Amino acid sequence: MGKLWEKDYKADGLIERYTVGRDYLLDNRLVPWDCAGSMAHARMLASIGILTEGEASGLERELAAIIRDHREGRFIVRAEDEDCHTAIEMRLTEKLGEPGKKIHTGRSRNDQVLTALRLWGKSSLLSCIKGTLSVSRSFADFALRHEFVPMPGRTHMQSAMPSSVGLWSASYAEELLDTAGLLWAALDFTDQCPLGAAASYGVPLPLDREMTAELLGFRKVQRNVLYANNARGKTESVILDALSQIMLTLSKCSQDLILFSLPEFGYFSLPDRLCTGSSIMPQKKNPDALELLRAKTATMTAYALQVKEIIRALPGGYNRDFQETKEPFINGLLLARDSLDILLLTMEEVKVNPEKMAAGFTPDIYATDAALEQVSRGVPFREAYKNVGLNLKDLESRDPAALLKKRTSTGTPGNLGLPGLARETAELEAAVTDRAEAFDGAMEKLTGFRL
Repeated sequence: MGKLWEKDYKADGLIERYTVGRDYLLDNRLVPWDCAGSMAHARMLASIGILTEGEASGLERELAAIIRDHREGRFIVRAEDEDCHTAIEMRLTEKLGEPGKKIHTGRSRNDQVLTALRLWGKSSLLSCIKGTLSVSRSFADFALRHEFVPMPGRTHMQSAMPSSVGLWSASYAEELLDTAGLLWAALDFTDQCPLGAAASYGVPLPLDREMTAELLGFRKVQRNVLYANNARGKTESVILDALSQIMLTLSKCSQDLILFSLPEFGYFSLPDRLCTGSSIMPQKKNPDALELLRAKTATMTAYALQVKEIIRALPGGYNRDFQETKEPFINGLLLARDSLDILLLTMEEVKVNPEKMAAGFTPDIYATDAALEQVSRGVPFREAYKNVGLNLKDLESRDPAALLKKRTSTGTPGNLGLPGLARETAELEAAVTDRAEAFDGAMEKLTGFRL
């Protein structure tokens, strides 16, 4: 068997190399998910009489064998296969004969790759949501441990007002929790089954699309078959945009950690094992992972933009341009998961140096507090502002911890609202766990494997 599309001619070798590109390499990641889609499709084809029960059972057994062989390194998609779909169908035909030739009935490579990408993407996105919530929780725990440790607050990088390590850390915990909500919305957007859409226009067979959607653990069927294909790239860009927002938060935090761990600040200390060295300067201890995380945020943004630029002017229906959306999509999800792991490890081991922060509490940092003290005695704020601003030399040092505890409105250093944050985090964690367990359970019931 040659290509799935092969008839009475072959493509020029240059055309073949150019059109296949790196797709076969990327598809090695999709093999088990494509097998899952074929198992559901085979079971559905049997239910409408296209396959016999025996043919469907044989196909499912061989597809399970492919998953096992793939895990053990014995099934690899090669360049001459073009993609995992061809490699799998060739194996089925080689082992089973006629049933292998029937498995593609009622579908196209279009809805087949859509299904495999949606399944892999859903699994990866659930992992990223869990990872985001884990990092958010690590920041919340860090905030609780250092709730009232005074830390100079800065605007324009200049000394501004008394703040705390708790406020700094809790800000990232809440931002990540909110941004995890974007990933959750992206999950709902992608959790629709495209199988049965074929080449964008359906087929004259009574396909039971609801059956395959349920077998594959999708939330629902993506109804309109043309929309299912038009959504390729759109779905990927929605996910990559949400991941870009996560990366923006991780990048800003990385910059804070890099800056505040400089010897000139010394607010935080990074353990040696999280840093690298210089090839020429013996004393160097460089936060390379955080610097690269900062840079890779631009890479993630580029992935999202790349996908949107590919699809922005395409006509409706399938176009081969969609193939170029696969690599940024896969790379983006892998990059996000690794980046979350990097920051989680960092926050578990970073050290706080209260004495270094205390040195930043020079009298001028209390200027706003001094003005508000005059306001409490009846002086109009603008007059108090001017009084203090013209007499900064008269400001005196105060107890920053005591001032922090006077800030009691919601979300201020004296009232971080950590219990509410923990409750909201736990609610989303429970929802993600339920969604993941249902999906993993559906995959295991269908394939016999925890994919």
